[in-house]
Amino acid sequence: MTQRSFVEKRRDGWARLEELLDAIQRHGLRRLEAEQVAELGRLYRWVTSDLAYAEGHRFDPALRAHLNRLTARAHSHVYGGGVERGRARVARFFTTAFPREIRASGGFILACAALFALTSVVAYWLVAVKPSNVYALLPAEMIEPIHRSLHDSNFAFDRNYAATMSAFIITNNIKVASLCFAGGMTLGIFTIYELMFNGLMLGGLGALFANAGFGPDYFATIAPHGVIELTAIVIASAAGLLLAAGVLAPGRLRRIDALKRNAQRAGVLILGVSAMLVVAGTIEGFYTPQRFPIAARIAMGAVTAVAMAWYFTFAGRQRSATRTI
Repeated sequence: MTQRSFVEKRRDGWARLEELLDAIQRHGLRRLEAEQVAELGRLYRWVTSDLAYAEGHRFDPALRAHLNRLTARAHSHVYGGGVERGRARVARFFTTAFPREIRASGGFILACAALFALTSVVAYWLVAVKPSNVYALLPAEMIEPIHRSLHDSNFAFDRNYAATMSAFIITNNIKVASLCFAGGMTLGIFTIYELMFNGLMLGGLGALFANAGFGPDYFATIAPHGVIELTAIVIASAAGLLLAAGVLAPGRLRRIDALKRNAQRAGVLILGVSAMLVVAGTIEGFYTPQRFPIAARIAMGAVTAVAMAWYFTFAGRQRSATRTI
């Protein structure tokens, strides 16, 4: 086939493809009808074949350049839809899958929250009554003489390094959450240990700062990021216990099947936890170190608590298709 006959035979298809691409550029891909989308895919396949044919027969460089540009334009829309679908899946995960799994795993989460809170309260009381008890609860390297508030010690870094500190905090917190999650494969023993250790650390160190006269600042400093961060650790622990439950309490399923089922559910939780820790780490790196009054820091923690409670309670719930008149 000569170049002339090739162009005459295929010209109409190229023109139609350009029309569709121009329409997409003006109004977006979603404005096309279903048959137009199918036509776009068909014409894209044709033009890629035409480009290969033109290249193989060494047709005019201008023609090959035109077909190459047309192919590139069409490719971005034909396969760009995959990116759009990927974004839609991410959106559905956070608007539907994650909050629904939180509610479905509510028993595990509440049990972990209760154990964490109890451990924290007991540690606080033991250290408040007798400060030396902290050495029985925590490693000695974690305990230092307290002469300044938590805000003036742990968060007294140069604000120019906020982004670096935030990245470090996020990485460390995700590591802790991963340990809580992976501990499920020890039948939950290591998960419970990690959860209780974090509770002992919160309560024990809180009592030390309170004994030194910095109690309000300690909890106000933790509040902005800690509500999200500690909730994430609790959820990660619940994901670990969910794994353990697949082995210890498979019900009528085979253990391997129960473990696979629970692993899928736990995977949803731990993915959501990772996103929560990114948010918490960002707050901890940029907001927490600021010299805001104690009341403002506590208010920030309250706002995050209310937002989380609303999200976990209402997000992903299906609205009734009918209303009662």
